[in-house]
Amino acid sequence: MPVYEYRCNKCQRKVSVYLRNFATSPKCPRCGGEDLSRLFSTFAVRGTYKDIYEDILSDRQLTSGLMRSDPRALADWNKRMSRGMEDETVAPEYDEYLDRMEHGEWPQIPGVNTPESSPPDEEAE
Repeated sequence: MPVYEYRCNKCQRKVSVYLRNFATSPKCPRCGGEDLSRLFSTFAVRGTYKDIYEDILSDRQLTSGLMRSDPRALADWNKRMSRGMEDETVAPEYDEYLDRMEHGEWPQIPGVNTPESSPPDEEAE
């Protein structure tokens, strides 16, 4: 069953909301507010995290990119973390955001702060 993350525009908290269907308007479980902005969130991992994290941590280029807040590295990390998802259904904007990050651009996501600038192109491979 889908659990989505939102930013409540009333209490300014990040909340997780379980939705049975999209016909129901979500409400903030903390303050009851109905003015919510959906956040970009993605995956659930099946199996152990150990293999996935060992793969990520052994990749120096990836970890270096994550430390520099490189959107391309975050896209790669996201893909690796998404391997083995039980439910491959993702938010409609997920592929668009991932594509932008793979091209070195931080997508503008309402309610989500992103770094001010992207890393120089020469650092990408």
